[in-house]
Amino acid sequence: MMEELTDRRRAVLGLVVRQYIATATPVGSKTIVEQYGLGVSSATIRNEMAYLEEQGYLTHPHTSAGRVPTEKGYRYFVERLMGEAELPLAEQRTIRHQFHQARLDLEQWMRLAAAVLARTAHSTSLVAAPTVAQCCFKHLELLAAHSSRILLVLVLREGMVKQQMLTLTHSLAQEELNQVANRLNDLFAGLSADQIVTSSYRLTALEEQIVNLLIEMMKGAEARSSGEIYRDGLMNIFRQPEFSEIENVRQIIRVLEERSLLETILAEVLNSSGVQVIIGGEGRWDELSECSVVLAPYGEAGRAVGALGVLGPMRMRYGRAISTVRYVADLLSDLLCDLYG
Repeated sequence: MMEELTDRRRAVLGLVVRQYIATATPVGSKTIVEQYGLGVSSATIRNEMAYLEEQGYLTHPHTSAGRVPTEKGYRYFVERLMGEAELPLAEQRTIRHQFHQARLDLEQWMRLAAAVLARTAHSTSLVAAPTVAQCCFKHLELLAAHSSRILLVLVLREGMVKQQMLTLTHSLAQEELNQVANRLNDLFAGLSADQIVTSSYRLTALEEQIVNLLIEMMKGAEARSSGEIYRDGLMNIFRQPEFSEIENVRQIIRVLEERSLLETILAEVLNSSGVQVIIGGEGRWDELSECSVVLAPYGEAGRAVGALGVLGPMRMRYGRAISTVRYVADLLSDLLCDLYG
């Protein structure tokens, strides 16, 4: 549990954190006095900064007399000093418009979410596709292609669209294919693959051939729907001065490529609600010692739930990151809720 700081120490800590986030340069007492004018001397500010350092909120590089925040300092800033932050309404409208312009396709939503998070938060984004317990049938189209080959287009209630070519024993006119598709749409609307398998409808040989392929496609979609992780904005983090050293770059690449680590981190947020902030690995993940991660769950409980977030240096613009992650998570939750009706 963090101790309660005096108002002046809170002010000094907040200014050091904000100044360091903005400049990536250690902050000295002279800077605080000259730029923010707290009405006290430089010596008083130095004493307060020394106290904050003794208590573990600040530290200083060997090459500089200025201070930089520690993990504890950033944590105090996020929880006690930053306050609530929201994306400007104009940006919210732009993001919402982008999603509503996109096709009703879960994979496209995931890629768009990763791109929006990276661009808006100026960080590297992570989006874990929602885990779907069972995919459900929504709509089927059968399109005549060439000779006896047809294109089967399957739309799942989860927003996924799957296509597969199928060779029939003989060619059929488009009107006949439409009649078959309409009958199967009426029979299987809203059913899972397992429910379709156990259904007792009398099917023609053609319908049975199509249904067998449907079940195979739905099972494949279920297997792929859990575990896909989308990333974007890798260069955003490499542009930060903290990652000018090649070893730090390797560390970040390991984090992004080591699937088990990402899944463990993302799983943390699925068991919680709201935005979670992980600062410097917090003694649990050495690979994140130079990073902060802002995460949030999204989706509809009991049907499809995923997680998304952004990764950057500990010197992150937390207000911007948190408000972006919160907004995109809420937006995806609304979209999935509409999808499931």
